[in-house]
Amino acid sequence: MSEGSDFDEEEMAAEEEEKQEGGEGEAEEEEKLPENSLTQDMIPECLSLLCKIGNGLAHAYVRLDAHERELTDIELLKNFIHVRYVDVSGNLLKDLSPLNNLTHLLSLQANKNNLATAKLDSLPYLQIADFSGNKITTTEGIEHPMLTKLSLNSNLITEISSLSPKTLSNLHTLELRGNKLESTRGFYLPNLKNLYLAGNLLKQVEDLDKLESLTTLHLRDNQIDKLDGFPPSLKKLQYINFRGNNITDLKEITKLVNLPFLRALVMNDNPCLEEDGYRIEILIILRRLERLDKEEYSEEERAEAEDIYEQRRQEELMKGEEGENEDD
Repeated sequence: MSEGSDFDEEEMAAEEEEKQEGGEGEAEEEEKLPENSLTQDMIPECLSLLCKIGNGLAHAYVRLDAHERELTDIELLKNFIHVRYVDVSGNLLKDLSPLNNLTHLLSLQANKNNLATAKLDSLPYLQIADFSGNKITTTEGIEHPMLTKLSLNSNLITEISSLSPKTLSNLHTLELRGNKLESTRGFYLPNLKNLYLAGNLLKQVEDLDKLESLTTLHLRDNQIDKLDGFPPSLKKLQYINFRGNNITDLKEITKLVNLPFLRALVMNDNPCLEEDGYRIEILIILRRLERLDKEEYSEEERAEAEDIYEQRRQEELMKGEEGENEDD
């Protein structure tokens, strides 16, 4: 499958991120932190990437890297209006409001801080934002029209709200691993392609009918035991990861037959793996499937599944004919 390598890379990246961020984002009792502000003396060593600005007749440094400096305050940044790339990850920040002045901002790394919110003014050119590993409890206040990738992994978010499909029309990747989500409600993003919800408290999938462009859905390490909630409107969905859930009955897989482009499925660490002929039974149900648990189906497996499918179909036809004869 042409998409196979991409799925593998996404899966590996997801696993690595989960390992690195681990328990970050858990609420802890805070100690009083000493003030440590970004100062003018620090700025020269933080700035880089000289670029043309405005009409091209002037130049300015547009990259600022101030990660892992134990900063509690970045007020000074409001004066650097031409900066386009900001990395303030690994600090002790609770407030990002000085960034509201940076209206040319393209990329923001604010992961591993003490933020309680990701709210900022609408930044017209911001494309990538990472708020992972904070103490954020809500998705409200994220209104950047050019945003393509948003990471909110390892926070304390319990529900999805205020993610406007009109404002976030360019958002294609949303990462919410390791939060406190109990429901998949609130995702009204018809242009979203990749949704990562591993390590939450989900018991079922619901209200995803607006995700018409979704191709990748990552639901690893939740509490899902039923596979309801996959409407035909998910017509582009190619990859689903159910690893580490509570699916006990292989018959639940039949609820995925209305996904015409589903090509890869991950079911490791679910109770249903103990059923006899697990791989073949899933292929009999999902005859277009190309990969199960990262392993491609062989031609022999396909032939076996096709034979069993045809045999069962003939048996059902015979039963139907016998029932009609009895009625006569």
